Amino acid sequence: MGKFAEADAQIMKIAICRKCKTRNKSTVKKCRKCGAQAMRPKRRDIRAKK
Repeated sequence: MGKFAEADAQIMKIAICRKCKTRNKSTVKKCRKCGAQAMRPKRRDIRAKK
């Protein structure tokens, strides 16, 4: 992805809340901000802007 593999590994340990788009640790079961349980892993690919 980027220049530094160590940094990329830390960035990918993030879960995103589907409700409020907050970044959370990947190990949590519910969002720290809104309490929703709908979590998704951070996207791994880089998408180009149109």
